[in-house]
Amino acid sequence: MEGADEELMLAYRDGNAGAFQTLYGRHRTRLYRFVLRSVEERGAAEELFQDVWLRVIEARNRYAPRARFTTWLYSIAHNRLVDHWRRKGLALVDLENVEVEGNNPDPARHAEARQNLLRFARALEALPPAQREAFLLHEEAGMSVPEIAQATGAGEEAAKSRLRYAIAKLRTAVDDG
Repeated sequence: MEGADEELMLAYRDGNAGAFQTLYGRHRTRLYRFVLRSVEERGAAEELFQDVWLRVIEARNRYAPRARFTTWLYSIAHNRLVDHWRRKGLALVDLENVEVEGNNPDPARHAEARQNLLRFARALEALPPAQREAFLLHEEAGMSVPEIAQATGAGEEAAKSRLRYAIAKLRTAVDDG
């Protein structure tokens, strides 16, 4: 099924289950990565991810396309993450055991890539929560600054500053390594 996300959500609201399947297929990977990188453990990420989709399903009768579907979806995710952070604290997934993908058989380059990934992950984890969220919404969800502001309830200038500071801090951390 083709169509804009907003049209698909309206079709789902009107009873077209295939429209939901298309939306889920389009957004599941990025949304899951966003949630996973925002919480400390895979089990919690999976639970929150499912809860976001459950809330989409529950809200289908109230859905009205006032913004892009993606903005609405990530607003739901943002609210669920805020609830989670309030209960559990603020940490990211431990990336110590992540393997770097690629076809490069050179062990030195593989080790360097893994070190760069770990340095980046630590820098991302060290960001203040609002900056980390702005960065992840931009990178994982492909959201613009106005969309980040709308999804998080922050002003546009605040969202812009958070993203700018996050990128600067991450760039410094990676370049200093």
